[in-house]
Amino acid sequence: MGKPGPKPRHKVIIKWSQDFAYAIGLLATDGNLSPDGRHLNLTSKDLEQVQNFQKALGIAYNIGRKGNGMSKEKKYYVVQFGDLFFYAFLEKIGLHKRKSKTLGPLNIPDKYFFSFLRGVFDGDGSTYSYWDKRWKSSFMFYLGFASASKAFIDWLRVKIEKKTGSVGHITKDGRGSTFQLKYAKAESLRVLKKMYPKPNVMCLSRKRLKIEKMLVIVGKSL
Repeated sequence: MGKPGPKPRHKVIIKWSQDFAYAIGLLATDGNLSPDGRHLNLTSKDLEQVQNFQKALGIAYNIGRKGNGMSKEKKYYVVQFGDLFFYAFLEKIGLHKRKSKTLGPLNIPDKYFFSFLRGVFDGDGSTYSYWDKRWKSSFMFYLGFASASKAFIDWLRVKIEKKTGSVGHITKDGRGSTFQLKYAKAESLRVLKKMYPKPNVMCLSRKRLKIEKMLVIVGKSL
């Protein structure tokens, strides 16, 4: 009888923290779990996003490039690795393979929810603003989260309302394939302040900068 192979190793230290929760938010949006029960990857157009993901999990793997299947141009950054224990942990908290339309509530500790939400925002969130021509000096701004899963969006809405009082509203895109959870002005500001409690929290810098520029116009700040 041959010698048993090496035991699987923990590559990710599974311990909740603000950065760890942020990485889980990124995985919930830009991540993918392989059907093999071991490998997972994160793909993003932003190199900073993939670098933050690795930093948050305390890992360091080669970052590759890939296209989107419709173009030969490799616009996306991707990191992939295998970790049986981390994969099993992700399944335990509610993440699973082929999750885009079936993702539901996740088991995120309340203490770390807004760090998780910041990861979700950096993955599939957005802000936009404009001057409303119907009223003088009326500047509108919105915060939004997108998902193909209605159950996930519903869960986010309930959690956010419970923690901030912001109700928001849910819409569908033109094709009916994506749900948008949106917050306007005062409601969005309450959520944003929870997501960015300190200047140095891990985040995608271009999205934070856009928010800061938007808030300056109305005399507000994070």
